[in-house]
Amino acid sequence: MTLRHLNIYVSVFQHGSITRASEALHLAQPSVSLAVRELEEHYRTRLFIRAGRRILPTEAGKEFYGYALHIVSLFAEMEQKFKNWDAEGIFRVGASITIGTHILPDLIGRFQAAYPQLRIEAVIQNSATIEQLILDHSIDVGLVENQPDQPDLQVIPFLEDALCAIVPPGHPLVGRTVSLADLARYPFFMREKGSAGRELLDASFALQQLAVRPAWESSSTQAIVSGVARGLGVAVLPYLLVKRDVEEKAVALARLDPPLTRNLHVICHRSKYRSASMDAFLSLCRSCGAK
Repeated sequence: MTLRHLNIYVSVFQHGSITRASEALHLAQPSVSLAVRELEEHYRTRLFIRAGRRILPTEAGKEFYGYALHIVSLFAEMEQKFKNWDAEGIFRVGASITIGTHILPDLIGRFQAAYPQLRIEAVIQNSATIEQLILDHSIDVGLVENQPDQPDLQVIPFLEDALCAIVPPGHPLVGRTVSLADLARYPFFMREKGSAGRELLDASFALQQLAVRPAWESSSTQAIVSGVARGLGVAVLPYLLVKRDVEEKAVALARLDPPLTRNLHVICHRSKYRSASMDAFLSLCRSCGAK
């Protein structure tokens, strides 16, 4: 049993497929299948069962994955620490859609200037996905809109953001002070479940005992803004995402009362080795909030 076996096992577990794991690892499928079989023979335990075209982990397989992931992640961190990774390696950052659209490009530009030989890879997904990527050690640092409660995550607030109500130009609510109950009388457009903005909005509706079924539900903020601009409904979105559309008068604002604000957060795994470049990026994020 070798580190190669564990790397292959982690990939098969995460992809749920021998084929996709082999593609991700750039290995032939028989080599991947052989490694899994050798692991099962070595430990005399069934780790996967077949279900159609997918393979599913057994209970032993799920338990084994935790150990395997920890070992391969620890080895990767050792490589990072002792191979001058700060200056010439890869720095992997993830961000939610709002942060990835409006904040991350400037942060990466400034960070790249400080570490010109460092290769920076970015992933833009919803906050829940970014949290999971941190927990899986797939990225080094995440920037998210919610406050995760996972005990394995270190959470650092770095910037405050506000959600705002947008309505079509000429709408009766333009410029008025409105509540969520006022907005709920109109077709309501929302981001997809799992996004931080949606979670905050759902919690606010629940607090006010409002039952709101979205007329539109989309992972694309621009699709929501376009629908509002055409007079099809109203929405509550992060101001950072709609600022340009408001300035260009594609949509108009209504003053939300009480206001909805939230902190944006930097997250990283508590057990992860903190390199000098990682500390520098965290400091850069904090300086962004101090402006």
